[in-house]
Amino acid sequence: MADLILVRHGETEWSRSGRHTGRTDVPLTEHGREEARRLAPVLRQLRVAAAFASPRQRAQETAELIGLTGVRTDWDLQEWDYGGYEGVTTAQILRERPHWFLFTDGVVPGPADRPGESPEQVGERADRMLATAEAAGAGEEEVVVLVSHGHFLRVLTARWLGLPASSGALFQLGTGTLCRLGTEHGRPVIAQWNVRPPA
Repeated sequence: MADLILVRHGETEWSRSGRHTGRTDVPLTEHGREEARRLAPVLRQLRVAAAFASPRQRAQETAELIGLTGVRTDWDLQEWDYGGYEGVTTAQILRERPHWFLFTDGVVPGPADRPGESPEQVGERADRMLATAEAAGAGEEEVVVLVSHGHFLRVLTARWLGLPASSGALFQLGTGTLCRLGTEHGRPVIAQWNVRPPA
């Protein structure tokens, strides 16, 4: 399978303040747009066979700003559905659930349009996305680019490595960053992680 280039969208007001942003369609800040623009020269050096992006405007705009063309929208690339924790910070949750941890405990249900997802459900979406990327038919020296969200890309990385979805907790990922998942001797590896080009 071709290497995967993972791009986390640029900063939003909610990511800056630590609010869980799943299905809410929050735009990029100007700083977030600049974060995305800094990634464009890196992407121009790659032979992109296929590119996919989450339907959320923060991911779609990031894909545009980094210079991708022919981007296919894929709903499996959406961020974790945080259910009743949408828009809530971790600090606020911990006041009521002192030992809560997203990657093992999941979320509480929300309204009908945001029922929430367990770590395993997010892992299932990640597995589907990996299958979609593999089916894109990238050739030698080509990459497949996925533009998505922090928690989802962390889970996807865990699944690439054959780890449970909860192991996404091990991979911190900033806004406006790029990662590369590849193979070494036929085994999946992280080739680059959390790359942020200089200003």
